[in-house]
Amino acid sequence: QVQLVESGGGLVQPGGSLRLSCEASGRLFTIYAMGWYRQAPGNERELVARITRDDRLDYADSVKGRFTISRDNAKNTVNLQMNSLKPEDTAVYYCNAVVPMEASSPALYWGQGTQVTVSS
Repeated sequence: QVQLVESGGGLVQPGGSLRLSCEASGRLFTIYAMGWYRQAPGNERELVARITRDDRLDYADSVKGRFTISRDNAKNTVNLQMNSLKPEDTAVYYCNAVVPMEASSPALYWGQGTQVTVSS
């Protein structure tokens, strides 16, 4: 089992910055990848950024060059630095962890979600 607790988020003006953090606990050695997804009203949940155990990075095209995902192993956290925020970045952001499973689909763990609102 893996538990994820998010922090950060809030209200910011267009062009501003926010930093999200996700602290993981539990069977950390089983985690293959951690990342951030977001879901805006009426939309499906989408991948924002992900970092794997071997430091491979993936970003949604819409956030490349503006968002940076990083990992702090000492604190068991994954951070998402969001710069040059746009109103279309407004969504609930969810932390995610992927744990491979033998002979079945990977187990997915989710945080509770944190609201990010970009508005003037």
